Amino acid sequence: MQFQKILFGIFLLLLGTAYGQSAKDTCIKFMRGKILDGETKEPIPYVTIKVKDTDNRTFSDDNGDFELKNLCDHSNTLIISCFGYCDSICEENHQHGKSPHIYLTQKVTLLDTVLIISEKHREDGTISIAQEVLTKEDLRSNPSQSLASALSEIEGVSLVSKGTNVQLPVIHGLYGNRVLILNNGLKHGFQNWGSDHAPEIDVSAAHNITVLKGAAGVRFGPEALGGAIIVESNPLLLNKSFMAQLGTGCQSNGKGVSTTIELGKGLKNWSYFAGANYTKIGDRNAPRYVLSNSGKEEKTANAGLRYMHNTWGAKLYYSYVDQNLALLRSSVASSGNAFVKAINGDGPTFIKPFSYQISAPNQLTKHHLAKAEVDWYYSNSGKITFRAGKQLNKREEYDIRRNIEKPIIDLDLVSTDYQIEWKHPDLKKLDGLVGVQMFTQNNNNNPGTGTTPFIPNYKTVRYSAFIVESLRKEKNTYELGFRLDHEKNRLSGRETNQEEFNDNFIFTNLTTSIGFVREISEQSTLRINLGTAWRAPNMAELYSFGQHGFKSSFGLLRYYTSQDGGLQTDKILAMAEQNISAEKGFKWINEWQVKLEKHQFNTTVYSHYIKNYTFDRPVAIIGTVRGPMPVFIFDQADAFFVGADFTWQKQWTKNISAVFGASYLWSKNVKKNESLINQPPITANYKLMYNLPKLWKLESSQLRLRPSYTFRQFQSPRTASPTELIDGSVQLTPESEIFDFKHAPNGYFLIDIGWKFKLKNFTASIDVKNMLNTRYRDYLNEMRYFADDMGVNFLLSINYTLNSKSNKK
Repeated sequence: MQFQKILFGIFLLLLGTAYGQSAKDTCIKFMRGKILDGETKEPIPYVTIKVKDTDNRTFSDDNGDFELKNLCDHSNTLIISCFGYCDSICEENHQHGKSPHIYLTQKVTLLDTVLIISEKHREDGTISIAQEVLTKEDLRSNPSQSLASALSEIEGVSLVSKGTNVQLPVIHGLYGNRVLILNNGLKHGFQNWGSDHAPEIDVSAAHNITVLKGAAGVRFGPEALGGAIIVESNPLLLNKSFMAQLGTGCQSNGKGVSTTIELGKGLKNWSYFAGANYTKIGDRNAPRYVLSNSGKEEKTANAGLRYMHNTWGAKLYYSYVDQNLALLRSSVASSGNAFVKAINGDGPTFIKPFSYQISAPNQLTKHHLAKAEVDWYYSNSGKITFRAGKQLNKREEYDIRRNIEKPIIDLDLVSTDYQIEWKHPDLKKLDGLVGVQMFTQNNNNNPGTGTTPFIPNYKTVRYSAFIVESLRKEKNTYELGFRLDHEKNRLSGRETNQEEFNDNFIFTNLTTSIGFVREISEQSTLRINLGTAWRAPNMAELYSFGQHGFKSSFGLLRYYTSQDGGLQTDKILAMAEQNISAEKGFKWINEWQVKLEKHQFNTTVYSHYIKNYTFDRPVAIIGTVRGPMPVFIFDQADAFFVGADFTWQKQWTKNISAVFGASYLWSKNVKKNESLINQPPITANYKLMYNLPKLWKLESSQLRLRPSYTFRQFQSPRTASPTELIDGSVQLTPESEIFDFKHAPNGYFLIDIGWKFKLKNFTASIDVKNMLNTRYRDYLNEMRYFADDMGVNFLLSINYTLNSKSNKK
């Protein structure tokens, strides 16, 4: 309650400061005009018109008309930018109250335009952090794919999975709640435990997705220790004609179908959009057999509304995701011999004919997200934003057991988020952002599962405040940021004898970031960022207990070592009595970009030291009521990561271009000088694109070829086979060296091809994934223990757009 009073006081102080600034302004002048082609006298839409030395800007509409408001001076210099006509330093002098006609002469400045677009996506606090952006166009060819799958072609980003449906993005070796997912400005509130749960994100509804590869904790919070993924929906542009888009797609592997619809319109002060998606996929196929119980069904809906009046703006957004995700049936063993056969075999032990039916083991999730946002543009370069959101995540998990109709896990997670951000005007050449935040999560187990809850009920409350500032001096930009987080956790659960237990603990940490950007030349830029970040162990890492998926897991407070060195799980340990600390990371990342006429190079080199790195690892095989299961325990270590990402873009000819990419990561448990488990191997790929000459009535078409090679993970831990563990020939304790149940799989070579084209209002693409139908197993897919990955997959995507012209504002 005390913090809420302080938060309210800060908000009043910001409002008072802003009002004082606004009261002094006498910027009430205006200017209207029209942008025309100098030769044809035709109107030019989408031209950027900016008042020199201010942030006051606008865009011309479909008729070339524009209007600039809140002008302070009688005479103003306009900076005009438009692709194909003028670069960013075209200037015109005009007086307020006039309606000039401005004529532009064609002048191609492609390189400058690309640079402007790139910088547009860098938010305050992330200027010096390496990042990549995927646009809606990049996501269209496969609207039914997961978020992790969509991002996995970015260098330095891979995915960790539990089969074909449960997939999480990995940034430089880190995943789970070390990678923060920002969904429309809110931390995506879901059961984010390791590799077991995928974020409920509808990729087809995303307008663009930005991946930050550095420690972005100052800007976004503790879970951005390894990086952040920013998912943005329809931007709700004003002055935009009605748009309706209908898309449909199908895929051969799993006989999947998907349908997407989106519509929207922008008026002078209002804009809206609404969309929906349905996806259904049956059992997938490996090259030689059916992956029984690997289907998926997903239903989503989303809508947004925006209102703008003078200096005030408001947005409302809602999204809903309903998923039923199947997990491979062969991951469940009924006996010790069956488990040994599954691990050592060449294929799954359970194969049935293709089916759309989804049965246990499977996950049912429903995710609601609602957000309201208010912006006050109190001056040309000053803005205050208030953002509030609430999310409800309902999860049911079913497993092979006697009462198969009952979920083994049944959870409701409610997240609330309140944020105030002040984008202040330039203060002695400082450009920055100040913010405060209150974030809460309340997790409850629903009765009726007939099992001891896998995690306890808990409530987390976090109060945060941050400041990030940047200073530009000639070709150098300096960035500095600080964030303070204070987190309280209160929980209650049950022991195996159903006696209740309670605990409380607090974490308080300071996060810092210092960055430097150097424009070495017009073609070369260097970015350096050193960031610290922290992360409290999540409830699964602390309290997980028993069966979950194909394994049994025990959290840091659910096991201990007896005097004879054995693993004991008969009591719950108190947090205050254990040597368990929050993770603290120190990441140094360097990015060097070079853009030449026909070449573009991007090199990222990084190192990351994480103290108290929390991870799960195998420790034994034990018998359970449903049969023998591998046992994993959570452990802590001091870990060190070093890696590099490299891309080279080459324009071979006018119509042929290519991109080569490679990623490398080395990691180590420095306490015990041993390899870490589940780290991405080396990858390399080459993407060749050929823009075809005009074909039939097609306006444009492009062929794509992407061969890729994933190396064997040569840093994988030692192997202890199930046979050795069951017969006792290998003795293990929680202090033993890290091991795995199966050798790391061999490296593999894949080829993907595709063709996309445009015909009037239609765009379409035909893609073939794993064209050679290669047999392979992915080291980061836990189902590699039991079966091969997917075989060849033909995808067809068709989109129809009605009146897609837009005017950004």
